[in-house]
Amino acid sequence: MHTVRSLLLMLVIGLAGPLHADYQSQVLAENIDHPWSMVQIGERQGLVATRVGQLMTLDLDSGETEPVTGGPATYVESQGGYFDLTLHPQFSVNQRVYLALADGGPEANGTAIYMGTLRDRAIEGMQRIFRVSPSKDTPAHYGGKLAWTPEGDLLLTTGDGFEYREQAQNLQGQLGKVLRMTENGEPAPGNPFAESGDPYIYSLGHRNPQGLAVDPVTQNIWMHEHGPRGGDELNLISMGANYGWPATSFGINYSGARISPLTSYEGISPPALYFTPSIGPSHLLIYQGAMFPEWQGDLFISTLVDQDVKRIEVDGPTATLAESLFSEFNARIRAVTTDDQGALYLLTDDAAGAIIKISRPIASRVD
Repeated sequence: MHTVRSLLLMLVIGLAGPLHADYQSQVLAENIDHPWSMVQIGERQGLVATRVGQLMTLDLDSGETEPVTGGPATYVESQGGYFDLTLHPQFSVNQRVYLALADGGPEANGTAIYMGTLRDRAIEGMQRIFRVSPSKDTPAHYGGKLAWTPEGDLLLTTGDGFEYREQAQNLQGQLGKVLRMTENGEPAPGNPFAESGDPYIYSLGHRNPQGLAVDPVTQNIWMHEHGPRGGDELNLISMGANYGWPATSFGINYSGARISPLTSYEGISPPALYFTPSIGPSHLLIYQGAMFPEWQGDLFISTLVDQDVKRIEVDGPTATLAESLFSEFNARIRAVTTDDQGALYLLTDDAAGAIIKISRPIASRVD
């Protein structure tokens, strides 16, 4: 049992419109080695994946954790490890769990998806259903975020491999892309480059996409990605669109040299929002909970550099930064997720990482 500490935080926000963002925070679990992803799997139970290749259940009320067996081996180096968890849309029936991870070794590695069946505290029959091609020899820029379309197709983000940035524009390869596939890892029918390029590609020109979410109301696909020194982008993803990297960018090389003189070009889809200097975006949530109704439909971007969560208001394709939240924890926030009651959970990126629950007292809730 983890020690539970609670802190009541009242936040008064001087923005246009009546926001009631009072909340309480609770360190639900701590001393977890780099928790990177969490999904709710039961009435009050979550499944957590850590970068270092561990799976565990988490009691969403007590914070108690228990190990889950059956997870696949992963390449744990630099940015490599377990990336993201998602549940099959019919999880309540088939108990299928999908895990994106770094697959392979130093000389040949890549982002892969594994699928298995959750039985109590074990995942049975875990098998690889997809691996990004070509392999690379860098332990960085994997992408590795998962989301489901309303049609039941699985989306995967892939990074450019850091030293292979030109691959993001290569229609014959899968680096620097958003890929769309079936639940079994086959190319989804109707992908835009099935005849002229790789049959999995849905969009291209991405650097290192670390956030991916599909709005259940509008069906818009939102994705954010790291720029180099500045130029982090929030993009509204369209089938067949090119988002420019590395031909266009709002960032510069780590050496200080310009990557491209262009921030826009004909045929390149511009970002809905970009951040310079970099905020280090790490995860994306579209909030649909009842606990904070004033945030319904807003995007939440957790950050590693700013160590907070950006709340983004959207109106169709337009995105506006509304406020920064949860900076009081002074922690790199790797992910922000939610449960069926609408509480938020912050996963901090540290060798002694924590899972922090954000909720609202019943008396303070807005109807």
